[in-house]
Amino acid sequence: MKALSLLLLITTCCVTFAQNKQLLYGFHEIPQNLLINPGAPVTNNGFIGIPFLSHIHANLGMSKLTVYDVFADDGRDFNSKLKDAIYAMKDTDYFAVNQQLDLFSAGFAFGRGFEKDKYLSFGMYQETNAFVYFPKDYAVLAYEGNHENIDRVFNLGHLNTSAEILAVFHLGFNKKVNKKLTYGLRGKIYSSIFNVNATNNRGTFQTTVGENNFLNHQFYLDLEVQTSGLKSLLEDENTELSKDISTIVQRAFFGGNLGLGLDIGFTYNFTDQWMLEGSIQDVGFINYNKDVENYQLDGNLTFEGINPLFPESGEGQTAEEYWDTVEEDFEELFKIDTTNTKYTLVKPIKFNAVLQYAFGKKNSKECNCLSVQEDFQNRVGAHLFLMKRPRKPQAALTAFYYRRLLSNLGIKTIYTLDAYSFSNVGLAVSTTIKNIHFYIAVDNLLKYKNLAKAQSVSLQLGFNYIFKSNEN
Repeated sequence: MKALSLLLLITTCCVTFAQNKQLLYGFHEIPQNLLINPGAPVTNNGFIGIPFLSHIHANLGMSKLTVYDVFADDGRDFNSKLKDAIYAMKDTDYFAVNQQLDLFSAGFAFGRGFEKDKYLSFGMYQETNAFVYFPKDYAVLAYEGNHENIDRVFNLGHLNTSAEILAVFHLGFNKKVNKKLTYGLRGKIYSSIFNVNATNNRGTFQTTVGENNFLNHQFYLDLEVQTSGLKSLLEDENTELSKDISTIVQRAFFGGNLGLGLDIGFTYNFTDQWMLEGSIQDVGFINYNKDVENYQLDGNLTFEGINPLFPESGEGQTAEEYWDTVEEDFEELFKIDTTNTKYTLVKPIKFNAVLQYAFGKKNSKECNCLSVQEDFQNRVGAHLFLMKRPRKPQAALTAFYYRRLLSNLGIKTIYTLDAYSFSNVGLAVSTTIKNIHFYIAVDNLLKYKNLAKAQSVSLQLGFNYIFKSNEN
């Protein structure tokens, strides 16, 4: 019935792909660490990323509940569990996606004399981002109908979403000033493939009792959905997939809407054992002026009727039939304006800060001139992550332990507190065998016995060819 029509809404709005890479950050022997902190210490003379395999990143999580909470075979009625899920969530809970795939990448050290104190890295990666706040009042209205909510004011501003697929070309510069300070910059060119944005919506809906038992339905609307790159892919007469793929590839290589971005980072050694790392990512914007189509719905509307606008579903009526009826009523009442006005969006800024302490001196007389802390076998520390979101920042705090087991093998374990879980334990491993470097990082290991109960699961892995290493 109506409850089934909310299933996709609830499950997708609870699933999260977060952008926090706490296992990768500070893992200095992994070349892709420079993508998060361009000012991190560098421990190799150069690398070439294996195309399409050098960095694969995806995180999965849940906010407030898990798949198990809704689908568990525990004898409870499904509609009851779905109702509990709706009321357990708030309008500040969200669905977000971040996926990255390195297409190509490389880097090399250079400088005068024996010590090469500069490092240049560059490449291209594909990225997917999506963000949807849980539309609390929409979900309650769809589940209960407005006949049970006379005089209640529903907030239509709960519709807050954005999504994009883009290609990113980047060039980074890293400079070791002295034994204490290293800094870095990374410039980016964003080439957007498509974008959908609806993050500035306002409005209310209220049903009141009027005269002669008529119902007054009052709408105050200021809603807009901005899109770029979708119209030509979805509404053209072309039905050949190959042509759409060709269009997507063209947009990825500077044929789409373009933007600029900047990452800034540094590393500072207070002593041989105390180190502070910090970075700010994606200070930038994208200007959307190609293939733009926007949809606006604004104005005030009041009308009377005997029946509620969102009634209970009739006996034997399917969810599809119910929503078809509601859609027909809306099309009779509202006219959606279509515009082609260009727009500019600022990228959500990310902030990382790590304070760590190194101990356990290596039994080696050789000197690692590029990084003071690489002379120690162990590191412990704390990592703070913040990301700008429309309603409140996304935050995470991580405690970690790093151990160098062999000259070519390192591990990192973490414990993270964030919006999804207070029991996130993760593990990362990095190894180099005959110049072939491999790393893998996995979050929330305690939930792998039953992933349906997990609120977050993360995977990162990659292969690189490492040139002469400067590690001991």
